[in-house]
Amino acid sequence: MSKEAEWNERFNIGVDSIDNAHRKLFSIVRKLIYLSEDEHNGQWACAEGIKYFKSYAIKHFTDEEIYMQSIGYKRYELHKHLHDDMRYKTLPALEKDLTKSNYSQESIHHFLGICLGWLTAHIMIEDRAIAGKIPHKFIKDNPGADLTALEEALAVTIQEIFRLQTDIVSEHYSGEDFGNSMITRLTYLSKDGKKTHLYMVLEESLLLRAVSTILNMPLTRMDKVVMNAGRELSMRIAEQLGIHCHLSLHYRLDSSHFITADQFRQAFNMEPFDYSLLYNTGCGYFALCIQLE
Repeated sequence: MSKEAEWNERFNIGVDSIDNAHRKLFSIVRKLIYLSEDEHNGQWACAEGIKYFKSYAIKHFTDEEIYMQSIGYKRYELHKHLHDDMRYKTLPALEKDLTKSNYSQESIHHFLGICLGWLTAHIMIEDRAIAGKIPHKFIKDNPGADLTALEEALAVTIQEIFRLQTDIVSEHYSGEDFGNSMITRLTYLSKDGKKTHLYMVLEESLLLRAVSTILNMPLTRMDKVVMNAGRELSMRIAEQLGIHCHLSLHYRLDSSHFITADQFRQAFNMEPFDYSLLYNTGCGYFALCIQLE
């Protein structure tokens, strides 16, 4: 993980003020990774470091937005929306998890993994586009009634299936690592032959808790029983979403497969997702990504 946090010249976009801020953010993350490995007082040092990271990141977002406005950047509104998602949803949700767990090592690792992954993807795709280093990535942004309906349906479904309340962490999840997870890709076909891909990412702690509750016995490892139960749960989540969103009559399940984290990241790079949501259930993280044809 620490190697990923090292500054690399490929992160430069060619605007000194922005590059320096990015270098500083990665430096803070490196220090936090080091502190998180200290079993004695690392969690308390991390608590102060995380507050500094948040403060510096929010200031950087503002500075970057001022720069984009100064050059008349055409994708300013979408870029600011991505910043706002981090400002007002992801960071507060991660902070809530940290506080609730008394800055446990697991919650610190959640924070670091998601922030590190977000920074890397955001710089390489969105920030480099500011300076014309790469063509604009056509991220699909679906605010409004459709997104609200999906979020509400998913919250109800998680409550029904896992008996857990959810907190939204991000409306623009882009594959950030939040720990060991099981990833299922479900492909649905519409009546006119169009495909819809659903990616369900269940953190192992959440899945083990769910299957342990179902069987009324403690489970501590991901074996074939747990994996197959997880795939079935993923299909039931998708089925319930279809019912809540009035889609169940128009689509049928065509295939379901487990995929690796690398395959999941490749899916992000190949084609933008129409919806990509990240939740915290209190017992583990859960992501739902939808790709429409």
